[in-house]
Amino acid sequence: DLKRSSSDRYGQTMAIKIEKKIVGYALKKTIEEVQAKPPEREKMHEDVARPDELRGYTYKIKTPLSDHAMYITINNIVLNLYTEHEQEYPFEVFINSKNMEQFQWILALTRVISAVFRKGGDIVFLAENLNRYLTLKVATSEKAVALCLQRSQRSEKFLKPT
Repeated sequence: DLKRSSSDRYGQTMAIKIEKKIVGYALKKTIEEVQAKPPEREKMHEDVARPDELRGYTYKIKTPLSDHAMYITINNIVLNLYTEHEQEYPFEVFINSKNMEQFQWILALTRVISAVFRKGGDIVFLAENLNRYLTLKVATSEKAVALCLQRSQRSEKFLKPT
């Protein structure tokens, strides 16, 4: 008899208590079957649960329009950890500043960008379009956000979604 214990966040059983003596065993798959099938590559999608730990990068941006600096943090989720397909994908963004005049647009912008990230959206597309739209204006806080996204995307070699 087997007793199932608690489940992890993916619904998989974490522990099984065996209450009888083990009298034999059999392999479900042969070694050849396991080696023949390459491991499945996890891709970014909206149902990926937020892990307890993310890798974050913070950028300090000073614009000529404000006496206070902006701090833009982009947190990345690592998929396929410890495999040849290990890849960081942006998961959420936070923007902070002492300048409270821009609080509402900052909050809205961080939520929209984070939603695009979690949906598995293309960070390259997002950064390019934000930057393209903002080239019509003078150097602004919004442009600084777009530049941080581009810098982060280049430094982490983010992949376009497949």
